[in-house]
Amino acid sequence: MGNCCSDVAGGKMAVGGTASDHLNSASGPNDAVDNFLRSRGYNGLFSQIELSFSASGLRDRDIVSKSDPMLVLYERGKNGALKELGRTEVVLNSLNPKWITKHTLTYQFETVQDLVFRVYDVDTQFHNASVKMLKLEEQEHLGEATCALSEIITKFDRSMTLDLHSEDFTTSTQSRNCGKLLVYAEECVSSKTTIEMTLRCCDLEYRDLFSRSDPFLLISKVVEGGGHIPICKTEVIKNDLNPVWKPVFLNIQQIGSKESPLIMECYNFNSNGKHDLMGKVQISLMELEKLYSSGQGGNLYLSAAAGHNSHNKMLKGRLYVDKYAESVQYSFLDYLAGGFELNFMVAVDFTASNGNPRLPDSLHYIDPSGRPNAYQRAISEVGEVLQYYDSDKRFPTWGFGARPIDGPVSHCFNLNGSSHYCEVEGIQGIMKAYTSALLNVSLAGPTLFGPVISNAAMIASQSLANGGRKYFVLLIITDGVVTDLQETKDALVKASDLPLSILIVGVGGADFKEMEILDADKGERLENSSGRVASRDIVQFVPFRDVQSGEISVVQALLAELPTQFLTYVRSRSIQPSV
Repeated sequence: MGNCCSDVAGGKMAVGGTASDHLNSASGPNDAVDNFLRSRGYNGLFSQIELSFSASGLRDRDIVSKSDPMLVLYERGKNGALKELGRTEVVLNSLNPKWITKHTLTYQFETVQDLVFRVYDVDTQFHNASVKMLKLEEQEHLGEATCALSEIITKFDRSMTLDLHSEDFTTSTQSRNCGKLLVYAEECVSSKTTIEMTLRCCDLEYRDLFSRSDPFLLISKVVEGGGHIPICKTEVIKNDLNPVWKPVFLNIQQIGSKESPLIMECYNFNSNGKHDLMGKVQISLMELEKLYSSGQGGNLYLSAAAGHNSHNKMLKGRLYVDKYAESVQYSFLDYLAGGFELNFMVAVDFTASNGNPRLPDSLHYIDPSGRPNAYQRAISEVGEVLQYYDSDKRFPTWGFGARPIDGPVSHCFNLNGSSHYCEVEGIQGIMKAYTSALLNVSLAGPTLFGPVISNAAMIASQSLANGGRKYFVLLIITDGVVTDLQETKDALVKASDLPLSILIVGVGGADFKEMEILDADKGERLENSSGRVASRDIVQFVPFRDVQSGEISVVQALLAELPTQFLTYVRSRSIQPSV
């Protein structure tokens, strides 16, 4: 825990949580927290969503009285299997129930979370039994409905009315309407609550022989099994045994709750990375708030001896909270509810290195069996997620690196063949335009990204000038390394000021090492030919082959950072949702 800083420069910068980092919190994620969440299966933005349910016009299946409905919530996996997430209480004698039981689930932007809702009439003989113990096959099925979670949370009021239907299991056909189900989604406020604290210590003990100590604070959360996950670190204060650090910012979502235990450790900074522990205390946010209210300090402790049986020695040094303030920061879902949309755009590589589309070894080969090629898979999987965030589902779609019939090589042509407009209808429209283009263009080269990025940037710029509340996402699918690297960098640096993100999928067996230069996650922030640095990271790159057989799909790898890039854009421009 004490070796978290390996050099002077790194050690004297805050690693998440200081005032400067808070202002750019979306561009500076905390690696320790992200890795912890990824180890739990969360790969990108995640928010806790509370679902509430009510129904109307249910079928009456009881002879003497009305039905006694209970709702069961499922999530449908990629293999079609249903996983039960929870059950409501039973509402007695009602065809228009409003269930009290809520269900909280984790919303993940980068996946399509298909939900299934089934309503049952619970037989009278089971009314005294726990709903968890009920055998559903013994209850009468009143109806079911399905939708994606993203369909609900993109509605202005985050509610969706679904038609319930019953299924005729003998003919696999849906029967008449069986009433309506209203599902309401609310983002848990803890997902948005941020705590600002100004911390100081007094009367720390000397750790350096020839100078005063150089203290910094490391704040960690306690996880199952007693382990510590670092979530925040202050800057180093030079030569001071009574340090006052810059404000730190903690998100309740990172911690769990205000009652969750935190470990606050004060270290003396050493340039060799072996920092000396000067004292520590286990304390919760609630207890820190009490310290602030009372103006009192909390004692720091050190283990008196090594081993599990050692006791903690109380030190003279104390920890004080000079400021404690809670605030709610607008979330990604707030902007969606406020009318923001994500607009999907696609650019496809038609350079000759893809191979003859008529031959099975080509990356553009259309398999008669219907098995999609890598280009079709990338379009389908990314589009499947993003389509829910685009209300008109009209997608600008281009090709590059090909020669249209009787024309010169084009590095940005409309995939639908039109010379007037570039949009197609829906994901199937993209697929149709793609397969049609393969019959109407000759593959050529070289691989140039600049023109398609400039076209996407022009659309984003026009939308911005017209006051549009839109954020654009360009998917580029390519089989080779970009030829116009500097021109591409210039276009990306210019586009970094616009509401635009670019997702790049590399298909085939090429060496994409140079492509990673465009993704700031894997290198330095982009710089254009005149020395101007990109205002933010707008590129995500992933080689398709890296994630084909793994647990994380290409969609998750690509989309994981998109909400963060969106928030970086709107927060840096002080754009607020219309809520």
